[in-house]
Amino acid sequence: MKIGILGSGNVGQVLAKGFKSIGHDVIIGSREGNKLAAFSAESGIKEAAFNDVVAGADVIVLALKGDGAEAIVKGLAEALAGKLVLDATNPISGEAKDGIVPYFTAANDSLIQRLQQLAPKAKIVKCFNSVGAHLMVKPALKGGTPAMFICGDDADAKTTTARLLDQLGWHAEDVGTSTAGHAVEALCQLWCAPGFLKNDWAHAFAVLRP
Repeated sequence: MKIGILGSGNVGQVLAKGFKSIGHDVIIGSREGNKLAAFSAESGIKEAAFNDVVAGADVIVLALKGDGAEAIVKGLAEALAGKLVLDATNPISGEAKDGIVPYFTAANDSLIQRLQQLAPKAKIVKCFNSVGAHLMVKPALKGGTPAMFICGDDADAKTTTARLLDQLGWHAEDVGTSTAGHAVEALCQLWCAPGFLKNDWAHAFAVLRP
């Protein structure tokens, strides 16, 4: 498949390399031109503007900061129509307090629902938001194949997502429509809490990766 990554950070780069390693045709985008020149040279993955990434891909991965995702998706809404969009974003709004990162969404609101409303013709599936980048591709866990919680409004899109996750070493656990988004997004808050509480991310990774 042709997979386009929107986002130049660690998550975007890890997933770009991961999808390429399992045989997909990958392109990655950033808002700043030539920001990923070194990454592209090292990985062989072409960098392009967001519009070009979306136009040339079958599947789009949103590896964006949550506070900027709505504006970007709104601007690309028509181009995203009909495409599977894997939403790895979280609505983080600031620094952690008492171990919990604050969200700008309300208790029963979610970023995936907001994005789906902004791009109603896109097939958005929440995915990858609940684990760190170091676990996203072929995680080696003693317990075997781990579960990735996903949700979204399009059944066929979730079937394709499950197939892609299987290729990356995950079992997709479908928890329903985008209405479940607030619960899936909250997993990020729980996942990060041990690291923030102890200020010891090595310990947190050891706890979460037995």
